This record gives sequence, structure tokens and C-alpha cells, in this order.
Amino acid sequence: MLCYCDDCQAFARFLGRPGLTNERGGTDLFQMAPARLRLTSGLEALACVRLSEKGMHRWFCRECKSPVGNTLGPKLPFVGVIHSFFDIPDGAERDRLLGPPLAHTLTRFATGGPLPEDTPWRTVRMVGRAVRLLATWWLTGAGSPSPFFEGEPRAPRVPPRVLSPAERVALQPPPAGA
Repeated sequence: MLCYCDDCQAFARFLGRPGLTNERGGTDLFQMAPARLRLTSGLEALACVRLSEKGMHRWFCRECKSPVGNTLGPKLPFVGVIHSFFDIPDGAERDRLLGPPLAHTLTRFATGGPLPEDTPWRTVRMVGRAVRLLATWWLTGAGSPSPFFEGEPRAPRVPPRVLSPAERVALQPPPAGA
């Protein structure tokens, strides 16, 4: 899916890496069960930020600021892996291997105004699919093991840094025309 929410855009600005969003501010995400994702190296460099006290856990490499993915928390078996984390070229090859984006969400936050792809029907279809996947993954235990949460009770592998309100405000886009 392509997510245009202001939080995904703020996360890209937090990391300070160009190319994490498309030209309209959309982040290309692949939704999957945490147990299907294997981090085979670099766990010691894994870091986490939350844009607010109740925000998503946004995982990245502390050393190079490469984004990994977003999780809802230890009890929900879901990770939205950011496209640049995969070692797959952009475009047709990625679409062939992972499938084309099924939805464009929160396009009202898109740079330059809302996109026509965000129709109520597409949003309902995307939410229904996400609920179905979450239920399946929860019932089958696909949230564990997780590269992001460990122990009992399940806690983040590394303590997340929670941004202050002032830090969050600083990640807002510059005013139009600035």
C-alpha cells in the first residue's frame, strides 16, 4: 500500500534520508506478519522511535538511518515493511515480486493536495483486508517470533524514543511555497 499520512512523512523527515517517500509524500509499505520477517544481521543497530506516546513503533537502523518498518505494538501481529528495506529494485520488478500497491491511504495528506485514488470504496476494501490479515495472523500466532518484540511480557527489543511535542512539530512539512 502507499500511505500518505503525516506520520509516515514525519518519520521520513526524522530519518533525513531522501527517497523514502514518493514525489507526493507517499510511503510504499508491504504488510506482513512479524514472524515472516527475519533480520539476519544488524540487530545491535536496531532503533525505534514513536512520534507520540501512543504512536506506532517505527523501526530503523541507528547507524545509517535506514527505515525497517512500522509496528502497532507487541500484541498486534503486523509489520508494515518500508519498500527501501527490501533488496528489490523499484518499479515493475518489485510489483512482480510483491504485487502492485492495493491501496492509497490518507491521501488528504499528500503533497499538493488529495489524490483521486483515495475513494471510500478503496479505503473500505483496504481496511477490510487489513482486519482479515490481522485476525488470521493473530489466530495462527504469526506475531511470534518477532524481530521487534521479545520476552514475556513482550516488550520492544530496544526502548523506543518518544518524541516530545516540540520535536514532532519540528517534523511538520515546510509551508507551501517556502
